[in-house]
Amino acid sequence: MEMTMERIIMELIVNAGNARSLAMEAIGSAKTGDFVKAEEQLKTSEEWLNKAHVFQTELIQAEAAGTKTELSILLVHGQDHFMNAMTVQNLAKEFVSLYCRLEDK
Repeated sequence: MEMTMERIIMELIVNAGNARSLAMEAIGSAKTGDFVKAEEQLKTSEEWLNKAHVFQTELIQAEAAGTKTELSILLVHGQDHFMNAMTVQNLAKEFVSLYCRLEDK
């Protein structure tokens, strides 16, 4: 069964949103000294982001194959969520690492 464009975009939003939320939770866990939990949250965040990337790739491949994607606020919102999740996840890794180093001092 082929997914509709709206469904693909919603999957992008949901998966990227979950990735971002878990990355933020990892920062909070590290801040309180729970580094095991922080690492688990970062790992799960990466899994969600990878799922989102699959949907983003599907959109890119469809357009590369000649299927033009209509620009919509939903698509812009999906891309915004994806890029935001990537940025927050990268920063969360740095914060977790920093909190870990501070704990070791």
